[in-house]
Amino acid sequence: MTEAAIDIEGLEKRYGSVRALENFTMRVEPGAIGLLGPNGAGKSTFIKCLLGLIHPDAGTGTVLGLDIRTRSMAIRQAVGYMPEDDVVIPRVNAVNYVAFSGRMVGMSSSDAMARAHEVLSYSGLEEARYRRVEDFSTGMKQRAKLAQAIVHHPRLVFLDEPTSGLDPKGREEMLSLIADLTKNHGMSVFFSTHILPDVEAVCDRVVVLKGGRFIAGGRIDELKKDDTESLVVRIKGDESRFKEILARHGLAPRRREDGDLEVDIPTRGGGRADATRRVLEAAREASVQVRHLRRGKMSLEDLFERLVEG
Repeated sequence: MTEAAIDIEGLEKRYGSVRALENFTMRVEPGAIGLLGPNGAGKSTFIKCLLGLIHPDAGTGTVLGLDIRTRSMAIRQAVGYMPEDDVVIPRVNAVNYVAFSGRMVGMSSSDAMARAHEVLSYSGLEEARYRRVEDFSTGMKQRAKLAQAIVHHPRLVFLDEPTSGLDPKGREEMLSLIADLTKNHGMSVFFSTHILPDVEAVCDRVVVLKGGRFIAGGRIDELKKDDTESLVVRIKGDESRFKEILARHGLAPRRREDGDLEVDIPTRGGGRADATRRVLEAAREASVQVRHLRRGKMSLEDLFERLVEG
């Protein structure tokens, strides 16, 4: 069996009476993994436990085969970490900022400086490497944080909200860099964010937390396949009456962001063909025109919402 990037068994962490993590068990193979969960789900606590920044109350686990209880220093040397918050050293330029991160994980001064130039060029900051990081724009700070996280070419990189505050172009460029790390540089990424389309653009697998517990995990395409199918319908006419009649036909419509209506195909009954018939009968009864009818393609956001609400 391939060595797991992260292997956790029964992890628990309490703050007084609050259980931030409860009997958390999961195993993820190397690759691009998204860490998802609503606010307060325990994502930050989980990452801090993996990095040895806080100690769990119960459970065991490894990161890259290193025990999270006894090898926390070795873990922090072996992985990269891009924090959500800005971690800026006053009056320090970008190349010294990144080189310092390299020295912190055990690189020699000369190797850290050489590698700092290399990763700053890779992240698009070659022309700004002698400028102070505190004077950077938000997008440039995010690139500098990514550079310091990969200066020592780690096998695993933790990314906490890497596209936060970026404009559309900057976000696209950051996602392209992250995808390149896994495809062409042999790094695994553990990507924590609330922007689900970003995860879908980069990751092939996800881990979903709710209330400090693991509720789902695996390949995104497999999780989507196992979930409820749906139909997407666009009409012209009295939408309120159409929705009312759909409900009488046993279908619960909801509005999508694009303005179309989506109805889940009941797990019991005649499947997609029967649901399609009911949609068309409801349209005829409501005297509305069906302009478009297709099978729904579930987004990661749809899947996440159903998993968390379920």
